Amino acid sequence: MKQIQALLEKLGLSLQAFKTALAAALSWIVAAQLLHAQYPYFAPLAAILTVQVTVADSWEKATQRIIGLIGGVLVSMLIGHWFPMGTISIFLVILLGMALAKVFRMNSQIISQVAVSSFIVLAFGGTQGYVLNRVVETFLGSAIAIAVNALIVPQKIIPTIQTHILTLSSVSAQALGGLTLLLESEENNQKARETIAVLVEKTEAAILAARTAEKALRYTPFLSRVKKRLTELDQNIRYLEHITVQIRGVRRAIFDLYTEMAWKPDSRATESLKSAISITAQCIELYGEAVVSGSEVAYSKLADSIEEAKQIQLQCLAEIHAITSLPVLRDMGSILTDLKRILKEVTLPER
Repeated sequence: MKQIQALLEKLGLSLQAFKTALAAALSWIVAAQLLHAQYPYFAPLAAILTVQVTVADSWEKATQRIIGLIGGVLVSMLIGHWFPMGTISIFLVILLGMALAKVFRMNSQIISQVAVSSFIVLAFGGTQGYVLNRVVETFLGSAIAIAVNALIVPQKIIPTIQTHILTLSSVSAQALGGLTLLLESEENNQKARETIAVLVEKTEAAILAARTAEKALRYTPFLSRVKKRLTELDQNIRYLEHITVQIRGVRRAIFDLYTEMAWKPDSRATESLKSAISITAQCIELYGEAVVSGSEVAYSKLADSIEEAKQIQLQCLAEIHAITSLPVLRDMGSILTDLKRILKEVTLPER
């Protein structure tokens, strides 16, 4: 099934295209049956314009479409009452129709369609019965498009968010683990900055994907379990976002150490700090695997790694107590504080 879907995607037959075509066809059938109209073209036109990536976007487009149509119809009736069909009436109806759409702050696509609707009503009829049928057709097309969009939901929403979490946890672990190289040499600062820049980019992408997924599921029925899972994953992304902030803090604190004459990169305390950073980085990656898979094995590995990281952090804390330079003690204490906060973020509730 997945192979067939992939092939269809390559041929341009995406789910979005299918939903649009289905909504347009259903709109034509329903409008023709209810209104007994031979060519209810406003219904499929409204459906085509209304189907968007998310149901929330479809609601917005439907509202704009209906407001635009009503405004366009009113303008066309007004101009048609005073001017016969011709150059002047076409100019005025399109000009005023687009101006009205602009006043309501509609997007460029809807503004163009308002002008089209105004012209069609002016050209093919201005009676109350005709106008009413066009408005009803638009309502029907918009409603059917929203229903189709709400009932046919992309199946890749949760897997997509899970992929973002795995990627983000892996990049976070690499960024934090790579800071051990910065502890060895100041020359590695540029590489650390570049790695963290990538981390920030991945964090923003994950947050955007979660927001888009939440928007896609809004107003959709029968998907309570999917929504619940999405809420959980969204919270996991938030924890990873906090970790990104803390990793940036660790890099700044390490860089500050190079300004202190009393700090020695090859000291016992520094070696202990490198171990604490490495094991904490490992916990981040295991966290991503655990929240995505949900397996007992993954949870157990994460819990064991967190306990080990806590012990190493405590050992490191004991090592830095021997440091007499207050600025060095402050910076190394800041690093350990951020590492402790990272462990708190990746600690999962007991199952």
